[in-house]
Amino acid sequence: MKKGLFISVEGPDGSGKSTQIKNIRQFFKDKGIDIVFTREPGGTAIGERIRDVILDRQYQEMCPMTEAMLYAAARAQHVHQVIKPALAQGKIVICDRFVDSSIAYQGYGRGLGQAVKTINDFAIAGCMPHVTFLLKMDPKVGRRRIKADQQDRLEMERDDFHIRTYEGYLELEKAYPDRIVSIDAGRSIEDIKNDIYSKLEEVLKGVTG
Repeated sequence: MKKGLFISVEGPDGSGKSTQIKNIRQFFKDKGIDIVFTREPGGTAIGERIRDVILDRQYQEMCPMTEAMLYAAARAQHVHQVIKPALAQGKIVICDRFVDSSIAYQGYGRGLGQAVKTINDFAIAGCMPHVTFLLKMDPKVGRRRIKADQQDRLEMERDDFHIRTYEGYLELEKAYPDRIVSIDAGRSIEDIKNDIYSKLEEVLKGVTG
């Protein structure tokens, strides 16, 4: 690899993100390319502790700004400790969610608006994915895939929250067409995988060519 490559995967809850991340990891494994796989919130010891607090169902009293700032704090540590060092070494970083999630979930879902982008601009210090795969699916359909007793604090939220969040993703898709690759997640797993693989081949040619 001549330079690092940062790929994020986004989508509403239940959109099949975990399945496609496994496929992405397999794509690079088949090519003999080592990657750094990480996730948000989390990715570091500090970030994983923050994740436990954010997603814990017992903290129903958490206010939206606290939630947004906890995500940003975990992200700042993640960028500093994992993502930037890996990219500086020319590695490929695959991240399960990144800053787009905060803008969609807290900016739109929670109604915090521009404040979320402001605190995250500080947290990421200019570190943005080169490519983001956005798995698009009606949030009501996606949520039906998650059993009620397995839902975390955000997944438990009412439909209107998830609809606003999805609308946020659609706004991001329009705002960043050069970075965000939209994938119809309502199709078969194989069709989705083929679309992602095709884009990954294109991206790799640009990085290694």
